[in-house]
Amino acid sequence: QLQASGGGLVQPGGSLRLSCAASERINSNYGMAWFRQAPGKEREFVAAMRWNGARTVYADSVKGRFTISRDTAKNTLYLQMNTMKPEDTAVYFCAQRTGWTVRFAESYEYTYWGQGTQVTVSS
Repeated sequence: QLQASGGGLVQPGGSLRLSCAASERINSNYGMAWFRQAPGKEREFVAAMRWNGARTVYADSVKGRFTISRDTAKNTLYLQMNTMKPEDTAVYFCAQRTGWTVRFAESYEYTYWGQGTQVTVSS
C-alpha cells in the first residue's frame, strides 16, 4: 500500500515536497514513479527511479525543477518540486512496479498506486 501526502496550495515560483510512504519494504530492484493528472487531461509521467538509486528519469516539462529521491530506511519516495508553475497544478500519484522497465513513463506498467494528493499552483 502506498500513501501519498504533501500536496497543497503554492504560489508560482514556490516549492513543495511530496511524500509517498510504502507500508512494506520496497525491493531494491523495484521501479517507483510519480505521475500527475490535471482536470480533463490524461495521467502523465513526471519522474521515476529505480529503488536502488541506479536510475532516475524525468519528463521534459519538469526537468531541472523537480527532483525524485528516496529514503530506503523509511520506505518513502519523495518529489521535491521547485520553481513551480500554474501548469504543474494536478493530482499527483505515486506508483510502484516490480523491476525496472524501459517503458517507465507508461502508467500501465505500474501495479500499485497511491491515492493521489492535490497540488495547486496559483497566486
